[in-house]
Amino acid sequence: MAAHYRAEIQDGKLAPGERLPSHRQVIEKFQTSPSTINRAWHILKTEGFIRTEPGKGTYVTEQSDVAATGVARLRRIERTGQPYAPGEMATKRWVGMRSVADPKIAELLNVELHDEVVIRRRVHRRPGMPPTLDTSYIHTRALGDVPEVLDSKPFDQPWHKIYTERTGREVVRGAERRTARLVSNDELKALGVDLPQEVAAAVLVVVNVFHDEEGPLEAWEDVYPPGAWQADEE
Repeated sequence: MAAHYRAEIQDGKLAPGERLPSHRQVIEKFQTSPSTINRAWHILKTEGFIRTEPGKGTYVTEQSDVAATGVARLRRIERTGQPYAPGEMATKRWVGMRSVADPKIAELLNVELHDEVVIRRRVHRRPGMPPTLDTSYIHTRALGDVPEVLDSKPFDQPWHKIYTERTGREVVRGAERRTARLVSNDELKALGVDLPQEVAAAVLVVVNVFHDEEGPLEAWEDVYPPGAWQADEE
């Protein structure tokens, strides 16, 4: 049940400030018990998605410090067929070929340091949620089958699906990796965070690697602003 209403919020079907159904309505819809509803509501409160006003009801949080991951957005596209949730937009897009300067990204893609890869970068913004800086590092071997990855236009479906349709090779996601590191000035600027230069701030970084039978195809990095949380929806 928590997963159902989490998806409703992430898909924009329940907007910030909107009241959730009453216990009676949820019981009638799911044929469940009040204790199950209370457990689901507790999970969503802990994750920062909802809040309760005594005597009034339970509402979607107006300004959450929980951000959606890129993988969560991919799942939303699969559920709804829409590239963006209501009110969501991608800004500061940049697409091009660049050499890999990060040894960890080079290792994940199984390329040499300073080899060229396709980079797709954008900042996802959505009312009531923290922004997220997303960077996709795509192996150049994908260009032969999906040259559109070098196009700045957004895809209306995950490009991995196009790759599979054209090659017959399934693309799968590996285990998610999470870490924390100091934020760079460029990342602060992209996320719209204003901090004094002498202040060192940490950011949460989530990386997912997608691969086919021949090896890694993409390393997808999400960077969250200082103070933001990321909730696992699985």
